Amino acid sequence: MNQNNSNFNSFNFEKIADTIIRLGVLFLLIGWCYDILKPFVLIIVWAIVIAVAMSPIYESIVKIFRGKKIFAIIFMALLLISILVIPSILVTQSLYEEINNFTTSYQSNGHLIPPPGESTKNWPTITKPILEIWQTASVDVSKVIIKYSDQLKVVGEWLLLALAGIGKGILQFIISIIIAMGLLLYSESLTSVSKNIFIKLIGKNGEHYAFITVATIRNVVKGFLGVALIQSLMVGVGFFLAGVPFAGIFTIICLILATIQVGIGPIAIPVVIYMFSVTDTTTATILAIWIGITLVSDNILKPIFLGRGNPPAPMLVIFLGAIGGFIYNGFIGLFLGAVILTLGYKFFLSWIEMIEPEKVEE
Repeated sequence: MNQNNSNFNSFNFEKIADTIIRLGVLFLLIGWCYDILKPFVLIIVWAIVIAVAMSPIYESIVKIFRGKKIFAIIFMALLLISILVIPSILVTQSLYEEINNFTTSYQSNGHLIPPPGESTKNWPTITKPILEIWQTASVDVSKVIIKYSDQLKVVGEWLLLALAGIGKGILQFIISIIIAMGLLLYSESLTSVSKNIFIKLIGKNGEHYAFITVATIRNVVKGFLGVALIQSLMVGVGFFLAGVPFAGIFTIICLILATIQVGIGPIAIPVVIYMFSVTDTTTATILAIWIGITLVSDNILKPIFLGRGNPPAPMLVIFLGAIGGFIYNGFIGLFLGAVILTLGYKFFLSWIEMIEPEKVEE
């Protein structure tokens, strides 16, 4: 009897030791793989998001190219990269020119900031403090900088943080687009694999969660990020054609504000008011009309892209996701954060809805 117990205990010990060793090797392998891929995790995740969001468009392009997937992939990659790179070059060129103009004006003791125009005399009394600051800055900008140094420091740090991440973010976007095209090329097999992974992790409801994942990503990218990109492009075109100073910086800020669902208004409206005081009435009026159309477009584009259904998540979730992603991962996190947090939000709601009543009562 004791011999049997001894053999049984020995067998259990060997089995437990074998399981621990296997798990240890497995975790070591997973951890090692993660360390190797860690620099690329963000790029790969964003590539997956792009591939999922662009899949319907890719299928349409494949039909246009009569089933030739390679040509469709090349065309789509060039199109997406062009949409990303061309505006980036224009914005960079604008920043370079404005900095040069600023430096030249400073060296020649010229007006770094144009003085308020005649039309500002008819502005409401409530704007008097703004006009005083403006007038002082046009005469000697250093006085304003000294007086509001703390506030300007906060704004400056935020702006520098945003600008510093743009170059890195654009490079990450380009790499992600290339990887996304590779994923789309093998989309049929990847779809099957992804469903199997969800079923393996979650069980019988895995396919349902896979569907939620795809639907949520497409809704957020189209309904929020897509609209933000379109609006920022529209406002950027208006700024550049109207000759707005530092149009590149203002366009980037508008893109950030539109992404976090604040809207372009806090930047676009003051710029229009400024242009009415420093440029001719025709240019300022056309810009004001164009900005008005851009502001209203939000209410038109979102229903079109989101359809008649409910938004994928409350604005607060999108806002927190975009801001948190930007702080944590820089410029690319601004977009990816909104997608990931919305996805987590949808998973949570779906999990709650799937809890059985008996279990809730317990």
